[in-house]
Amino acid sequence: MHNGILNIYKEADYTSSDVVQVVKKITKSKAGHTGTLDPMATGVLPICLGKATKIADYIMGGDKEYIAQVILGEATDTCDAYGAIIGAAKMSPVRDEILAVLPQFSGEISQIPPMYSALKVGGKRLHDLARQGITIERNARQITIHSLEVLKWDLPSSFVIKVKCSKGTYIRTLCDDIGRALGGYAHMGKLLRTTSSNFTLETALTLDKLAKGDLDKIVMPIEKALSGFPKVYIKESGAKLLANGNKLPLEHARYADNLQKDTLYTTFTHDGNLAGIFRAESEILRPVTMLLDLHGN
Repeated sequence: MHNGILNIYKEADYTSSDVVQVVKKITKSKAGHTGTLDPMATGVLPICLGKATKIADYIMGGDKEYIAQVILGEATDTCDAYGAIIGAAKMSPVRDEILAVLPQFSGEISQIPPMYSALKVGGKRLHDLARQGITIERNARQITIHSLEVLKWDLPSSFVIKVKCSKGTYIRTLCDDIGRALGGYAHMGKLLRTTSSNFTLETALTLDKLAKGDLDKIVMPIEKALSGFPKVYIKESGAKLLANGNKLPLEHARYADNLQKDTLYTTFTHDGNLAGIFRAESEILRPVTMLLDLHGN
């Protein structure tokens, strides 16, 4: 079994779960994705293997970058080109009108998740309710749009945007909201994810290339995927506590005086093996995610 992360290029008409099943067969390893990409979408989809499935949330929590087509004049029930048209209006906005509304969608903003999404409300997936013709009230969520720019104009029918954003941003909803801000309707056409956390399009592999490649060279080690976290090493005196997943008094940590309270650290054994992710507290390091097997195996 392999332990680490694969940077997969998801092709159109695959669900994220489809990709996971193919990866499982190729790698013969436990696998899980790091955030759903819609079936029509393409691009970066990191897949965690083996022990790395425990860190999926940390990768999922990173920023994303997308390139999306905004199609003007029609709203759909899914907010993308796969949905049924639920509103239409003739629109002929000029570039300056579009550029004038885009700043409304920069920085920290509120966004209402679409009904056709994998989000759970009351234990039920929204898309399952939507397919039954049920629409429920959804709470707005705070997201952050770090940057939003137009890459290509094809007016009056569409334009293409590049969006850098936080976890939890629905680009379909963003396209719909832009259309309404212009006084009409819009929905998302093509969608390409170019970045997810520190995984980029340039190094993403198709499933076909994955099947033909050398997995030992392709799989990213867990510690590299977590390279953005500060590190702490545990002295040999704390080896037994560490191996058993116990909280560690700071006396067992090297340079304990420099640890920042309430900060997550990738924690290593005295001989350099990744043990897990621990949170520094006043007097201890508390385990959050253990990656070292019990007894250090």
